[in-house]
Amino acid sequence: MPWFPGAMSCKSKVAPSVDFDHSCSDSVEYLTLNFGPFETVHRWRRLPPCDEFVGARRSKHTVVAYRDAIYVFGGDNGKNMLNDLLRFDVKDCSWCRAFTTGTPPAPRYHHSAVVYGSSMFVFGGYTGDIYSNSNLKNKNDLFEYKFATGQWTEWKVEGRLVARSAHGATVYNDKLWIFAGYDGNARLNDMWTISLQDREQAYWEEIEQSGEIPPSCCNFPVAVCRDKMFVFSGQSGAKITNNLFQFEFKGHIWTRIPTEHLLRGSPPPPQRRYGHTMVAFDRHLYVFGGAADNTLPNELHCYDVDSQTWEVIQPSTDSEFTGINVYEIHMNRFTFWFVVCNLSLLNCNANFSQMPSGRLFHAAAVIHDAMYIFGGTVDNNVRSGEMYRFQFSCYPKCTLHEDYGKLWENRQFCDVEFTLGEREEKVLGHIAIVTARCKWLRKKILQARDRQKQESDESGSGSQKDSSGRSSRVPPLLEVSIREADAQPFEVLMQFLYTDKIQYPRRGHVQDVLLIMDVYKLALSFKLSRLEQLCVQYIEASVDLQNVLSVCENANKLQLDQLKEHCLNFVVKESHFNQVIMTKEFEHLSTQLIVEIVRRKQQPPPRVYSDQPVDIGTSLVQDMKACLEGAGHEFCDIILLLDGHPRPAHKAILAARSSYFEAMFRSFMPEDGQVNISIGEMVPSTQAFESMLRYIYYGDVNMPPEDSLYLFAAPYYYGFSNNRLQAYCKQNLEMNVTVENVLQILEAADKTQALDMKKHCLHIIVHQFTKVSKLPNLRSLSQPLLLDIIDSLASHISDKQCTEMSSDI
Repeated sequence: MPWFPGAMSCKSKVAPSVDFDHSCSDSVEYLTLNFGPFETVHRWRRLPPCDEFVGARRSKHTVVAYRDAIYVFGGDNGKNMLNDLLRFDVKDCSWCRAFTTGTPPAPRYHHSAVVYGSSMFVFGGYTGDIYSNSNLKNKNDLFEYKFATGQWTEWKVEGRLVARSAHGATVYNDKLWIFAGYDGNARLNDMWTISLQDREQAYWEEIEQSGEIPPSCCNFPVAVCRDKMFVFSGQSGAKITNNLFQFEFKGHIWTRIPTEHLLRGSPPPPQRRYGHTMVAFDRHLYVFGGAADNTLPNELHCYDVDSQTWEVIQPSTDSEFTGINVYEIHMNRFTFWFVVCNLSLLNCNANFSQMPSGRLFHAAAVIHDAMYIFGGTVDNNVRSGEMYRFQFSCYPKCTLHEDYGKLWENRQFCDVEFTLGEREEKVLGHIAIVTARCKWLRKKILQARDRQKQESDESGSGSQKDSSGRSSRVPPLLEVSIREADAQPFEVLMQFLYTDKIQYPRRGHVQDVLLIMDVYKLALSFKLSRLEQLCVQYIEASVDLQNVLSVCENANKLQLDQLKEHCLNFVVKESHFNQVIMTKEFEHLSTQLIVEIVRRKQQPPPRVYSDQPVDIGTSLVQDMKACLEGAGHEFCDIILLLDGHPRPAHKAILAARSSYFEAMFRSFMPEDGQVNISIGEMVPSTQAFESMLRYIYYGDVNMPPEDSLYLFAAPYYYGFSNNRLQAYCKQNLEMNVTVENVLQILEAADKTQALDMKKHCLHIIVHQFTKVSKLPNLRSLSQPLLLDIIDSLASHISDKQCTEMSSDI
């Protein structure tokens, strides 16, 4: 039975016969190379717009996704409110009016719509005649539309829910949740819920919220991810911010997600805005459009719920095509779009590829692994009838930081022991990671190693012997003394070296803030710019009325001038000064600081602006990349043999990233510290092996497509934390098998027994044989592969073609 997963069924999890327990974690999923329709990730496509004969251009409407269709309801066209229901088939890329019976909701905009089961529920909104400015009012009615029958039905519900528009709505745990909005006089921030399971017993129930409740707001989106509801920005009057809040459904607790952990130079959150959309996919939230400080941006922002970081998604390079001729043909009151290019007639998924312009009051929904955006108000208050599709990437998350973090927590395979401070407390670590991340500690370790070698030479002890008289392959721990640091702040610093993060101090807890100040002092001494920035941001974000004097006094003691300045400026603020000087802590403050505070209050120093760029230091990824490329060569402690050729590496890094190596090094060290490398029974190419090392050391997934074939099974064989590498390999092969490289990939597929990829390559070869036959590599193929090509060509030739060939003969 072939070991390569591409040759197995998707349910097969049979492990190859090997000596070690290297099974993946339970989170690993197994992929097969089943090639079908695919889409370049992060590509924007403009789909056929809604023809005016089908439905008007609009904004302030809603869209929902049900099966393979987008349903558009209501909104306004600039003159009138609407209550028509449109349907867009995402497979056929066709528009039509949805079939309806019964009485629909009155024309409205700024309402909400959600899907529950096989129905759409429409709640509230603003109704009336905007053209004559009459009968305008907010609603609190609830309508159900059944997709199967097209039946509209109004739910008559008891309860005192305030009528509203421009609110947020979502479905969770069989209930409809309504948050905030505008009631015609004021913005709200209350929350209501209603069960959608039983229409007869349904009633509105107000939810008692706790925690950091968002300010009253309207024209904001909500999205549910990881069993939590998220709210971002919106119109909140003078309080409008770009804060992201999360709501826990179980405890009804709100939390403002802090951004203080974001390093300067890291992508910030999107600008404050309103009229934007936000959808959830996998572990990410995607924010698009809206009005941001009198602009209409069209960047797509992505928030990672797990890492709590923002980024701006860079669209694929083919999101904008040129040189494509577009023809519009009207037939039976529908619009069909045909795109003619130099190869073939493309279907609607390939037309008019471009990014949407900035807009507000549009609507968005997710079907499968793509987001669809429709309508909205664009420049000059023009309503849009455009539909756009954005292809998500659904790769498993990168576990690099988590894997190194676990190595730090478990303290396995440690090879250095730090002796810290006057109390001589001990902290273990790994030379490979510490030396890659910190030049100051690297110098200390090199000095200690030279000293240890000198002492060993003087004593003549040589190598360690075990009880059987053989040389021990486990060297003693390298001892490094650091008098400048105490154990607790040093451990926080070490956690940063392994993960690029430090734990955020508990808000208002003085001891936590003082600890981070000690870490900051170490970061300055050890010249860790990135850690310096983190500490400063964390401390400044944690300073409040209760702890500011303690923090200021400690900053003065540690000679941390930047933090001292921040505290002094915080104290003399008009809203803070009286409260701070009336505390008992102020009475016990040193005379020097009291004088500085008084003088600062009377005559604030002029602000000094620096145009010097801030040094944010190097990241974990950058440092581990440099380590692999040579900076860490002198600290290698294992030899990897690829087809007899040695490649030095680091045990701790291999063990952190691979359960295969972790089990091997835990059980025993291989003879002479050397490990033969294969993936099952197959030895990868040198190029593919280097690609795998880049993935192990710093999470890199960029590689030629032929490398992807060799490494497709590597996550399974070597026990990586998830199948991220495998997913990238699959997409790399789908996107990059071309006439130019198809023969190399065919050879790799044959060698790795990737039967479905081999079939895919043969399919390309026979359909592009005129071009393939001119490739020089064709003549160097093995005889069995040439016979496979001939067989495929013979199967491709139809009976009719055979008859025509016979007649020619």
